Amino acid sequence: MKKRQFSWRLTPLCVLLGGVWATGAWAAPAPVAAQAPALAANAAAQPALMHAKLWPSGLDPKPYLVSEKLDGVRAFWDGQYLRFRSGLPIAAPDWFTAGLPKTPLDGELWLGRGRFDELSGTVRKKLPVEAEWRQLRYMIFDLPGAMGSFAERARRINTLLTEAHQPWLQAVAQTQIPKTAGLQALLKRTVKEGGEGLVLHRANALWSPGRSDALRKLKPMPDEEARVIAHLPGKGRHAGRMGALLLVLPDGQQFALGTGFSDAQRADPPPVGAVVTYRYRDRTPRGLPRFASFLRVQPQ
Repeated sequence: MKKRQFSWRLTPLCVLLGGVWATGAWAAPAPVAAQAPALAANAAAQPALMHAKLWPSGLDPKPYLVSEKLDGVRAFWDGQYLRFRSGLPIAAPDWFTAGLPKTPLDGELWLGRGRFDELSGTVRKKLPVEAEWRQLRYMIFDLPGAMGSFAERARRINTLLTEAHQPWLQAVAQTQIPKTAGLQALLKRTVKEGGEGLVLHRANALWSPGRSDALRKLKPMPDEEARVIAHLPGKGRHAGRMGALLLVLPDGQQFALGTGFSDAQRADPPPVGAVVTYRYRDRTPRGLPRFASFLRVQPQ
């Protein structure tokens, strides 16, 4: 079978700063293959990672390093085991994890632009398929628990991955955009070429877990995540299948998400407890999303 060819159209890394680096301590789960009871207990604890807020209009992009927002599956490597951000293990092939450095990494498993569904099918399998994993990349954008500014951590990522010498292990490219007009032009070009949007990380920011003002995402339409708590029955042509998902937001508010689903997804909707991503235009005064549309189910 002819191998797929990849086009990595990312901006070269423009970080010229160095600095002190150190890793934090992470509790590792039991091996995936063993499926021991200890694994389930450890998996219940989500790894402490940084999460992005939305980019507000009027903010100066000059202090930030900018990268493409990849439509991949976030993956946390604790130095020994690869996990989804939920904490559950990813059943990666032995050769894949053997090639990773003994350093915590935060990044995205990625197949390329517009291939999220295919990627999700690959990484959710309990038994990894060799040929499928040979196609994807692990794109690294941070070092969880590391000391130093983000610019320093980005420099350290390049050094680590050069030393690892694995072609499927790559750094997410970072660049500086000094003016808002340039940022918007880059966003427009990225989306036109099939990308989702941009991520901006303040260059002097220290690593800190949780949702951070130092980490921002910029997309033509913002997206967020919520957990499914119920299936609402459909009406009219959707009678007999799911009409909407009842979702709960992180602040505890609930809303019904009823658009963006295919007929197949309505017949077999995301299960209760699943985390889904939705797009929306803006928010109501109460903070609920307006004109929300289903985007995808998050693997976990």
